[in-house]
Amino acid sequence: MNDLTLKDDILPILEQNDLSTLVEPLTKEIHLFDCTIAGTSYIEDKTVFTMLKKEDYLVFQRENNKYDNNAILILTEDNIKLGYVPRKDNIIFARLMDAGKLLKGKVIDIQKKKDYFHVEIGIYLIDF
Repeated sequence: MNDLTLKDDILPILEQNDLSTLVEPLTKEIHLFDCTIAGTSYIEDKTVFTMLKKEDYLVFQRENNKYDNNAILILTEDNIKLGYVPRKDNIIFARLMDAGKLLKGKVIDIQKKKDYFHVEIGIYLIDF
């Protein structure tokens, strides 16, 4: 197949779909680790935890944090703060993110405790 034919075949697909529709089938989630979200007791509006469901995806974001150079903030897909990847577990994930790797989380379990929520998550590397 020459380049012209390939371009002619792909152009209609690109016009009908956005890029995420084309790339998503090529990605895979590699399960790396399970942990509990740290710092949930410090979240002021705890109603965010009542809206979480098992299997919900979570966003990771590196944070410039004076207490932890490897801090990774955990957010809902709507960018609402939930807490952090625990400090004792975050160094490898911080290095992966700093190297440009895409990580995301997925809710495994949520339990209401006395004054905080215990949220168990899986951490996944998104590979192309």
